[in-house]
Amino acid sequence: MQSSLGGIYAWSTLVGPLQTQLEFSRFQSGLVYGIMIGIFAFATIPAGRWYLRIGPRRTGMIGAALFTFGYWIASFSQGKFFLFLLGLGLVTGTGIGFGYVCPLSVGMKWFPHRKGLITGIMVAGFGFGALYLSSGMEILLSRYDVLTVIRIVGTTSGGIAFIAASLLSEPIGRKVPHASALFHLKTLVHSTKFLILWMGMFTGTFSGLLISGHLKPLLREYGLLDSLAAFGVPVFALGNTAGRLIWGRWYDHWGPQRTVQRSIGVLLASVMLLLVGRIPVLSFLAVLGIGFGFGSCFVIYASSVADLFGVQNVPRIYPLLFGGYGISALLGPTIGGILSDVTNSYSWGLGLSIVLLSGTLGIVKTLRVLPSSPTH
Repeated sequence: MQSSLGGIYAWSTLVGPLQTQLEFSRFQSGLVYGIMIGIFAFATIPAGRWYLRIGPRRTGMIGAALFTFGYWIASFSQGKFFLFLLGLGLVTGTGIGFGYVCPLSVGMKWFPHRKGLITGIMVAGFGFGALYLSSGMEILLSRYDVLTVIRIVGTTSGGIAFIAASLLSEPIGRKVPHASALFHLKTLVHSTKFLILWMGMFTGTFSGLLISGHLKPLLREYGLLDSLAAFGVPVFALGNTAGRLIWGRWYDHWGPQRTVQRSIGVLLASVMLLLVGRIPVLSFLAVLGIGFGFGSCFVIYASSVADLFGVQNVPRIYPLLFGGYGISALLGPTIGGILSDVTNSYSWGLGLSIVLLSGTLGIVKTLRVLPSSPTH
């Protein structure tokens, strides 16, 4: 289910055809991607409430249906930007949010003593989607126009997600405290621990989305041939997938403070390498590292919420933290596209990412308010 929904990270594969066939600007392409990710993140808030009310199976099936319908709207838009944005940005984005929260919460309940590892496996599926879809879309784009490709992808991925959602179930017979008995959300969102986690989620995903949303044209700007630049998407997806698995394992050993600190450090070093290392080997190494650090955001922060506030509160609390991802999705790809249109270079976007990551890393290391060892 996660793999089917996660194909959105292969977005930059579509940027070129959207520009040549539909005459979208870089700003418009970045805006669609940003809105889709942003709506996805914010949709997890009502999705968490639906999850608690009707369960993961029906919530996930609703998400898969919306996901598919949004792709269909975009594919029949005839290149009209508003309809395209409505379909992929609003409808598909909402569907992804409803689908994403279900296997994540279910997995933690089935394996409560391995939250980091199981969260890593769950969200690795989301990252893996772009790994195979990017190659598949390259093949499809060589045979069909971009709108037809969008319709094929939406139908197949949405259908797989719908079938997978129908198989979701929670463990029976385990006593779990009622979520509303533990934390008042107003108090929570003003706590230093929550704000630190929110900042880490925002800056980490801002950088990852700014780069992944423009990855193929960015690598072409840095001197790579079109065939090599296209290879950057699966490299990012590979790092993203591996990061979600490995950081989950590391989280179980290191705990929140050290894992958050080190994950931001990896992202910062990788973005700096991409900015200065303009030869293929270094560029791909940097892209792999950025994907690896980006993937950590969907493991360590979800696991931290479960450890600090209780696994039963994940459907209530994690969507609020995930809002940082939503805001970064609206800003990252869009700002990257605007800066590129204005300056004719993606380097300014990379520089902005470096500033944000450096500031957050400094705050996390200075305050040190998160637990310095595993809490389970």
